Amino acid sequence: MLPTDYKQDQFLDVIDRDEAERRFRAVLDLAPLEAEEVALAELLGRVLAADVVAPVDVPSFDRSNVDGYAVRAEDVYGCSEEQPARLQLAGEPILPGAPAHLATVLPRTAVPIATGAMIPRGANAVVMVEDTDLELNRRSEKEGSEGTLLVRRPLAPGANVTFAGTDIGQGETVLRRGEVLTSRETGVLAALGVPGAAVVRRPRVAIVSTGDELIPPGAAMRPGLIYDSNGVVLADAVRELGGEPLPLGIVADDPARLEAVLHRALADGADVLLLSGGTSKGAGDVSYRVVKALGEPGILAHGVALKPGKPLCLAAVRVVRNGVTRTVPVVVLPGFPTSAIFTFREFVAPVIRRLGGRPEAASSVVQARLPFRVNSERGRTEYLLVGLVESLEGDPPLAGYPMGKGSGSVTSFSRADGFVVIPRQREYLEAGEVVPVHLLGQGEVHLPDLVVIGSHCVGLDYLLGLLAREGLRSKVLSVGSTGGLAAARRGECDVAGIHLLDPATSTYNVPYLSEDLELVRGYGRLQGIVFREADARFEGRSVDEAMHAALGDAACVMINRNRGSGTRLLIDRLLRGTQPVGYWTEARTHNAVGAAVAQGRADWGVALGPVARAAGLGFLPLQEEQYDFVVPRTRLDRPAVVAFRRLLQRKEVSEGLQAIGFRP
Repeated sequence: MLPTDYKQDQFLDVIDRDEAERRFRAVLDLAPLEAEEVALAELLGRVLAADVVAPVDVPSFDRSNVDGYAVRAEDVYGCSEEQPARLQLAGEPILPGAPAHLATVLPRTAVPIATGAMIPRGANAVVMVEDTDLELNRRSEKEGSEGTLLVRRPLAPGANVTFAGTDIGQGETVLRRGEVLTSRETGVLAALGVPGAAVVRRPRVAIVSTGDELIPPGAAMRPGLIYDSNGVVLADAVRELGGEPLPLGIVADDPARLEAVLHRALADGADVLLLSGGTSKGAGDVSYRVVKALGEPGILAHGVALKPGKPLCLAAVRVVRNGVTRTVPVVVLPGFPTSAIFTFREFVAPVIRRLGGRPEAASSVVQARLPFRVNSERGRTEYLLVGLVESLEGDPPLAGYPMGKGSGSVTSFSRADGFVVIPRQREYLEAGEVVPVHLLGQGEVHLPDLVVIGSHCVGLDYLLGLLAREGLRSKVLSVGSTGGLAAARRGECDVAGIHLLDPATSTYNVPYLSEDLELVRGYGRLQGIVFREADARFEGRSVDEAMHAALGDAACVMINRNRGSGTRLLIDRLLRGTQPVGYWTEARTHNAVGAAVAQGRADWGVALGPVARAAGLGFLPLQEEQYDFVVPRTRLDRPAVVAFRRLLQRKEVSEGLQAIGFRP
């Protein structure tokens, strides 16, 4: 029951995304933070705060690039295999690290020298050992020995020699302020003998997860609670941007405690305060109220016309440190993971980059075609996550499949390749429409070895796991059998998993093929009604009896499958036009159905026998069906497709499928 003083505030000033960003940035000082000296061993990934000027020449001496003999180029001019130049061998061999000032190459003489050794005075070239022959004149041991060097290849002055300062000259600016130091740049600093450098201090970002429902990973799960994933995601995102996360853990919906945590973070020198959750203006959402009381300039935007991300709260507070006033950004991100990540990416990441002295992230965009219509909400800019697959038909050569799992999903962002921005004036994007896709990650399209689109099956998961052991990466998009069949016809996948029954012939899959598609036989599987054991409405009953009891009980809740899936067609035939409680709640996988029933969110659903067994659920057999794979003929010779087909023919694979409940 809600408290008697419960009052749900509303977003009274939902503003445009660009206006929210303008207000936020207007109060912030986004100049790079102060410099600090850091030792060479700790410089990787840091941003230079000042130019680096070479204190020495690199190399600091003239050195040999080969094993051979130091000579004067003019002494071997015009020589050849038939008419070698004859030089007098003189002096001891010059080795790396040894000074060469005691050796001098006189006219018509040569001195042995090793790779990396200092060129002796008088020499201006090095002849390689393999281009010479040696004639030794042996006398008495007392008199020592001397010999003649036959040089069979002419040399130009400077041959096989790197002169002092050739790579880097003393006083030369070798690295510029603002450069991000990779292993290449740290190697340059080491070559200069520099023990460290001045770099921009890492922005310190305090991270707080708020909510009574949160528990840390590793804690025992209880109904109504969720693991805090935002704290981990945001801390690692800060690290990726070159910042230093200050994880402050989970704070319950307690205004006094949260206020104390934020004040302590400011006192400890946080450059950014980042909270997730508690921004929706509900009775338990206290974050924005505490932020509002921190001080001026206070809340700058609360409610932005975004999807996901409408509850975003942007604020700032002035603090005095060491006599200097600084404005600290304070951001309350929505609690749902996808919303939190998107709003962090759009509003917080650029601030952290600027404070850390890094340039704005380059936006990589590719064109892709949408396979089906996508509805949107007019008045809000929407970010639509998509997975990219190669399309062999049409231009552009990519198709973008929406990853629609909602703002509460923790996997959508990790599995997406990019996102489409749907303008606030649009209500939908048409099927077949070409749209710009803003790439995530490193800004590159990394297409997998095998793309599978269609019906989900745990047997398919098993097969793809075996392919992964062989080094083949796969991408799976669960859009149902009919969606997979359509993708195969458009040439957007390598394999489509389907289990479609043709009512006219009572045959699975074959009637749906066209000339451009090849059927690869998969395996049989048993679908049935899953329920919690000891439920009298299902336990020990026939399918007809169980359905009569379930449909006659208004408190009996079902979990459905997504439209377009073969299982959804099976369910609709089972229900014969009725729509019981839960009919419009759709799960995209068999595992999701099993989890919903096992956790009590639903009382029954239709799923695979192996899923019921794994979840400890009761099972009423409903339909033996054939799960097969459709391959576009244009993709039959692809290495990953060949490997997949061979996998299905292996005896040990058939035995593995049988062991988990399938019929090869």
